[in-house]
Amino acid sequence: MALPIDLKKTLFKTLSDFMDVYGSSDELYNEISLQLELGLYLRNALKGFGFKVQYERNIESFNPRLPKSGFVKKEIDIVIFDGDKPGTSKERYAIELKFLKKENGKIPEGIYACVTDMQFMEEVKKYADFQDTYCITLVDDSILRGSSSDGIYEYFRKPGTPISRIQKPTGDHKGDPAYDRNVLSSPAPVISWRTPKAGGDRRYYILKF
Repeated sequence: MALPIDLKKTLFKTLSDFMDVYGSSDELYNEISLQLELGLYLRNALKGFGFKVQYERNIESFNPRLPKSGFVKKEIDIVIFDGDKPGTSKERYAIELKFLKKENGKIPEGIYACVTDMQFMEEVKKYADFQDTYCITLVDDSILRGSSSDGIYEYFRKPGTPISRIQKPTGDHKGDPAYDRNVLSSPAPVISWRTPKAGGDRRYYILKF
């Protein structure tokens, strides 16, 4: 029998503990490594409590009758749910991840993708009966110290900037018809950058919806 745990109260701290310990680690070198290492960490932390941790779950796994047009994305990076199957779970949590590195370039597109994750997590919580959803972003510190702090950059580089509506920085391209993203949470989310306890040249944030 699974032991009782109040994941709604403890998950944010568990995610913070992981980022504090591993955020500066060389074991995290791209977005996939962040996804896999966090998933393994969560599985170990939740062992014996009756929860499953899975990757890249389509939102329809939790309810095939969900409106397909109601979500800006389809697959969730990490899901946590109780029971054996996502469709019959009573308690469920979702996590979207980003890892932006200076050498990869395309910083405006990366910031836009982070805001897309925020809108997606709002939609998942509202329409798919998730208890809580989270966005975690890890970045090279140099991304936060760029010369520009206007336009799309202000969400990352100007402390205290509320995030609501954001336009696509590179225009409307085929494959993504949406020209903007809308984050509707009230109050509007504000990014608060944190430094892993080990220090180093990386920063991260965790937003809860």
